[in-house]
Amino acid sequence: MSSRSFDAVQGVRADAKAETTAVVPERIPLLSRVAPVERTQSPISNLVPLLATASLAVHFIGRNRYGFFRDELYYIACGNHLAFGYVDQPPFVALVARLASSLLGTSLSCFRFLPAVAVATLVLITGWLTRELGGGRFAQALASFVVAFAPIYLAFGSFLSMNAFEPLFCTACAYILVRILKGGDERLWLVYGVVAGVALENKHTMLMFGFAAIVGLLVAGDGKLLRSRWFWCGLLVAFLIFLPNLIWEVQHNWPQFEVVRNCQRLKNTPIGALRFLGEQVLFFNPLTAPVLAAGLGWLLFSKHEKRFRSLGWAYLIVLAVVFMLHGKTYYPAPYYATLFAAGAVAVEALLQKEPLRRAYVSALMVSVLVMLPFSVPIFSLDRLLRYQNLIALQNVVRTEHDSAGEVHQLYADMMGWDSMVATVADVYYSLPPSDRQRCAILVDNYGEAGAIDLLGEKYGLPKAISPHNNYYLWGTKGNSGEVVILFGPNAEQEKTLFASVEQVATISDTHGAISERQLPVYVCRLPQAPLAQLWPSLRHYE
Repeated sequence: MSSRSFDAVQGVRADAKAETTAVVPERIPLLSRVAPVERTQSPISNLVPLLATASLAVHFIGRNRYGFFRDELYYIACGNHLAFGYVDQPPFVALVARLASSLLGTSLSCFRFLPAVAVATLVLITGWLTRELGGGRFAQALASFVVAFAPIYLAFGSFLSMNAFEPLFCTACAYILVRILKGGDERLWLVYGVVAGVALENKHTMLMFGFAAIVGLLVAGDGKLLRSRWFWCGLLVAFLIFLPNLIWEVQHNWPQFEVVRNCQRLKNTPIGALRFLGEQVLFFNPLTAPVLAAGLGWLLFSKHEKRFRSLGWAYLIVLAVVFMLHGKTYYPAPYYATLFAAGAVAVEALLQKEPLRRAYVSALMVSVLVMLPFSVPIFSLDRLLRYQNLIALQNVVRTEHDSAGEVHQLYADMMGWDSMVATVADVYYSLPPSDRQRCAILVDNYGEAGAIDLLGEKYGLPKAISPHNNYYLWGTKGNSGEVVILFGPNAEQEKTLFASVEQVATISDTHGAISERQLPVYVCRLPQAPLAQLWPSLRHYE
């Protein structure tokens, strides 16, 4: 260690010894009042808020590229039909979409503002968590940097989805748990319950993280914490917050289970254990693997910090559950900010020499720049195509069967919606006025339906109907089926329900998702029965 670094460390230690009482951080007054910070902790690194701001700035640069993401269009439609639940998700993301449209507007950048803020906040909490685990300024900065520019977290913050908020909730729960493990006031379980309850209203996979945390505490020998009455009060709080969605699921015969089964059977790409683990590394940049490994090792085997061992066990349990249930490989991603925080503490202790730290951080920066265009849409399409051909990473990770294309799945699902809606508008206005008054636009996929609903407003198109997921529950909207504009991957089967079928156009986009590459557009008349009677036979949840 250089003399300057040594003097700085000695200065921090002297300041800590001079304190007679704990200092309450201004950024988290509630938690600090309940569980005071230990006197020997390092100050928060000034780089942590700067890195959070950098994360927000990167997302701001890419906010208007390409177009709406498929699921984003669906969540916006759900926000226009607020409920306590939906076929394939709890209500939180729909509420966020509604708030964004009401407070900010309906442009692409408006819907993507809050997801970017959520990921930037995740960077802040990661720095705070690193500090709670005993990390100094370097550890806090390293953990925050890795999280701020982890490819998967950058991708999560690039569009409106449940995934943008889940890592924030999961890491906040880990932060509160660490405070409890350090002897903080047990009333913190109430705060944990609030965060976990809201997280459950965002995504049901929070049940897995909660289960892993409890089992991790038991395996690590900290089961006594679960006997506290405050733990059970926190559990009750989480249950009460989650209860409205639970009731909705019961009332609708648990559609989420059918969605999960169909996705496992028809949609998700099955992979082996080695590829599963390999994709965990790719999601977070291969050069961060030493931090991940160090974090897991430190949590499980550190002799000085056994009190945090449950966090390591929880991570292993999450991995095992996702793999055994054939979930998508990114499902464990929300837990990795916690692992990075622990890993940064370990790396700080291992890399004592300043040149080694600088060399590693410099290598990380280079790798971040290389992978950034695959995580945030900062390039024009032409430049992206040239760049990905040079790097050849676009199809290394595939989570669904139909994801291979000219651009990788994340960006492919952002392309082609404007041209698709324009084609449908041309078909719609080619109909006689009498037909337009009774015309329904029937599509197979919630992304296609969401595009018609949102982007079709400027053309004056009627709202779409679809038998896919929650669009099915919204029904036929009074359409009889006398005149139907039909398109989508399943249109070849669905057109058999009509006696008169005419192909009038083709939706074509070379860069969009595989399922919308070449779609015939039909005008159908003379249905076998009123559309409301045919509707149950068309339903598909996936």
